[in-house]
Amino acid sequence: MRKYLLSILTLLTPILIFSQESTSQQIDRIFKEYTGWFVEAIFYEIPFSETYQIPWVLIVLMGGAIFFTFYFKFINFTGFGKAIKVVQGKYEDIEKHGADTLYGDSTPNEDANIIETLRDDSAHGEVSHFQALTAALSATVGLGNIAGVAVALSIGGPGATFWMIVAGLLGMASKFAECTLGVKYRDVGEDGTVYGGPMYYLTKGFKEKGMGGFGKVLAVLFAIFVIGGSFGGGNMFQANQAAAQFTKLFNFENENAGMYFGMVMAVLVAVVIIGGIKRIASVTEKVVPFMAGIYVLASLIILGANWTLIDDAFALIYEGAFSGLGIAGGLVGVMIQGIRRGAFSNEAGVGSAAIAHSAVRTKYAASEGIVALLEPFVDTVVICTMTALVIVITNFDGGFMDYGVPITEGVELTAIAFDTVIPHFSVVLTIAVILFAFSTMISWSYYGMQGWVFLFGKGKLSDLIYKILFLFFVVVGASISLGAVIDFSDAMIFAMVVPNIIGVVILSPVIRKELRRYLKAINVKEEALDEGAEDLTKHL
Repeated sequence: MRKYLLSILTLLTPILIFSQESTSQQIDRIFKEYTGWFVEAIFYEIPFSETYQIPWVLIVLMGGAIFFTFYFKFINFTGFGKAIKVVQGKYEDIEKHGADTLYGDSTPNEDANIIETLRDDSAHGEVSHFQALTAALSATVGLGNIAGVAVALSIGGPGATFWMIVAGLLGMASKFAECTLGVKYRDVGEDGTVYGGPMYYLTKGFKEKGMGGFGKVLAVLFAIFVIGGSFGGGNMFQANQAAAQFTKLFNFENENAGMYFGMVMAVLVAVVIIGGIKRIASVTEKVVPFMAGIYVLASLIILGANWTLIDDAFALIYEGAFSGLGIAGGLVGVMIQGIRRGAFSNEAGVGSAAIAHSAVRTKYAASEGIVALLEPFVDTVVICTMTALVIVITNFDGGFMDYGVPITEGVELTAIAFDTVIPHFSVVLTIAVILFAFSTMISWSYYGMQGWVFLFGKGKLSDLIYKILFLFFVVVGASISLGAVIDFSDAMIFAMVVPNIIGVVILSPVIRKELRRYLKAINVKEEALDEGAEDLTKHL
């Protein structure tokens, strides 16, 4: 069956290439005719009154986040300190070898055999906690933080920022839950390659509960959606926006400039994704902190230069969050815009991050869940909030944005805000957009690959076909306008929410058990250290 499906896809490739020869308008029109129903279904807005509607997928996302926050006793706040320690490697020894193995006895570990244990019986996994975190962050930190925030503010005003932060804080619990399951139910190949994500915990977890058939259906749906999302929103959209910014910056008027840019980008992406998650993680652990660092530093410079206005900005944000005066939809309209931007930016509950986090080296599934809760905090609470503050503060004097008047090009507006204090920063911002797009593409290539492997099997031919298709769509995305295609791919990304949230809610008792197991392991180590044991992390 798998070989049959692969053969069909191989035969379809020339058709896809031929479709590139027609105009982008034709592709857009045809695609919309066949996929419009799916897009409308996923983003259907439930009308609560004549003035405001809420997308049902947003209700599912935030409903899940609120449930996980209470079910895990506010792990998004109580686990924050431990998450920092885990990323720093404070518990790396017990995560690799088990707390009972290293610290199970009540006497100091003086036996040389304990040190030898550190060389053997290591935990499965391919990357460190920090690498897994940056790989997942690279897929979420991007255009949504730069352009999406500006769009949200234009529609919902400064008050949208408050609800954006709320969505980020609640989303931390969703990330903890899904990424714990990602590690718990992952597959490890004979060569050590890790295969994980919702496809696996929906299959294995539901089978344990006697719902194997239902779990398999949900897993297949998720795999299809993640492949579609990887080709579209995680690839073509990123390539399209990066090419547009690049050609605009250097005033390229050649109609093939986008295609040439796409070819170069495809080569760079190929160099990274051919190496698998290890190569992806080694790149993202450098690129993500670098580009996020530049962006945050620039934001801090602007906030520092206007420090007297920060309290005014927060006052405007707080006032707008609970009044919604002058904004379409009023208070509820502001709330929807903020929560929508926050939830869509960090993808908490979508299930994509669980794929990257499942590759971590650890014996305790909850250790990576705790690390993952930092992701929405960095993406939404820190970076999105900084973007919002910069726009609100510079808009006091600049007056370049009328709140309540929707805009479509958020990058340009954010660039204007930065340029008011740091001349020509729009050049740096363009480079940041390209780097954000690049890192998003390489991470989503891994997400899509995991879905592909789940459907069509593990093997070099299967991997090669997916990677060739992915690189082909990099060039396509940079070359033509893809309005309906992008709408469809975005819909596929958020369609992932449905099977994922169902699975995580049903498997919540398993997550709670894993959390208790990990916290117990930490206590074993800390008690042993209090009694004089040597901290074995230095021997790793």
